[in-house]
Amino acid sequence: MDKDIRVPIHSDRDIVAARQEGRALAVALGFSSGDATLLATAISELARNIVTYAKSGTIILSAVNGTAREGIQVVALDQGPGIADVQQALRDGFSTSGSLGLGLPGVKRLVDEFQIDSDGLRGTTVTVKKWKP
Repeated sequence: MDKDIRVPIHSDRDIVAARQEGRALAVALGFSSGDATLLATAISELARNIVTYAKSGTIILSAVNGTAREGIQVVALDQGPGIADVQQALRDGFSTSGSLGLGLPGVKRLVDEFQIDSDGLRGTTVTVKKWKP
């Protein structure tokens, strides 16, 4: 699995496609059904944020190898307006769209590594990793 899987995100249909690609990659790498579902949920949340806030972007899925483990890296990229206050956006219950505010904090809980870079000029990049136990 040397090739990244790129899923353009513009609509709800694309969110489903990204989720399915992530689950398929997790299963192919031998993740448990439960961990594949957690990863698919994280991908779904990241893709939903792209559609809601930036209108379009890309989800990039790739297999990664750590020192003694295998995993999946998910990069969610957009060139939207950025997140004004990243720390606030990572708090449970915070939402600028009227949702429950579970998106980014929920994603952070579902994965093993979480990194976010956002500004109004470049948009937002969220990089997460889920390692196989």
